[in-house]
Amino acid sequence: MIEVSGLTKTYGKKRGIDRLTFTVNDGEIVGFLGPNGAGKSTTMNIITGYLSANSGAARISGLDVLENPVEAKRHIGYLPEQPPLYLDMTVEEYLSFIYDLKKVSGVKRSEHLDEIVSLVGLKDQYKRLIRNLSKGYKQRVGMAQALVGDPDVLILDEPTVGLDPKQIIEIRNVIKGLGKDRTIILSTHILQEVSAICERVLVINNGQIVADDRPDNLSALITGDRKLTVRVAGPRESVRRILRGVEGVQYADATVQAEEGSYDFLVEARPNVDVRKPMFQALAQAGYPILQLKSMDLSLEDIFVKLVEAKRGNTQPRAKTPKKQESKEELN
Repeated sequence: MIEVSGLTKTYGKKRGIDRLTFTVNDGEIVGFLGPNGAGKSTTMNIITGYLSANSGAARISGLDVLENPVEAKRHIGYLPEQPPLYLDMTVEEYLSFIYDLKKVSGVKRSEHLDEIVSLVGLKDQYKRLIRNLSKGYKQRVGMAQALVGDPDVLILDEPTVGLDPKQIIEIRNVIKGLGKDRTIILSTHILQEVSAICERVLVINNGQIVADDRPDNLSALITGDRKLTVRVAGPRESVRRILRGVEGVQYADATVQAEEGSYDFLVEARPNVDVRKPMFQALAQAGYPILQLKSMDLSLEDIFVKLVEAKRGNTQPRAKTPKKQESKEELN
């Protein structure tokens, strides 16, 4: 578990982060988003013990990073944006060097490193010089060094930057696999990456958390409602009457005739009410099949822009107050 409470870091008169507080529970993969200069790198450097804070605390598995740095760091694997690689070493030599550097104990070197290279897909590259590897494989080597010592927390900073589409997919799959047994914070500028990998999103701006929720919940938090377009095969007036009678629906009306015998309806639910199941049941009971159902919620890109702009304009979006996450759910 990662616990950040009241962290503040100043650079002269400028505040990098301001009383930052959040928790990442065991087994979560959390996306850490924010514009350049928002405080992402400062936060990660404090969590990993590379930087001290002016006030507040960061704890890893209950250990304060500043008070117990050695013990806390044993729980952390860190992949910076530029992996710290020695290009004249082979993958095997480099990982063996990291094994010694981290003073790993309680597990045989060969067995431990073999397990890691299998996990990140490096078995065929194990004897090769790192300088001869593609950027995608170098990124995997960076991921492998973060896993040496079997940490239960991974901090990944822009893990797919500069990769081609095929390499991005491969690294995403690696991260998903690692997330089955570990807690992960993923810092990235690529919003599609968050939607593909993360169960939860933290958005930081001007050194403060402005949103904390699942990606698919953020739109409802910002707009305060949930809108759907639904295509139904059935008489227009009858379908409209049924939709308006569904509990939680505050508006429903036909927009266009999609095809013969079916219409598209705009359905608006009350704030924070999911009407999809009762709507399906009501229409099915009447014998009117749903042919298509789409959400009109904001995209993650739109949400990100709205949150950042709201902060700059000193307005308060509904996603301002972080929500505690109590369960791990599948999502981008």
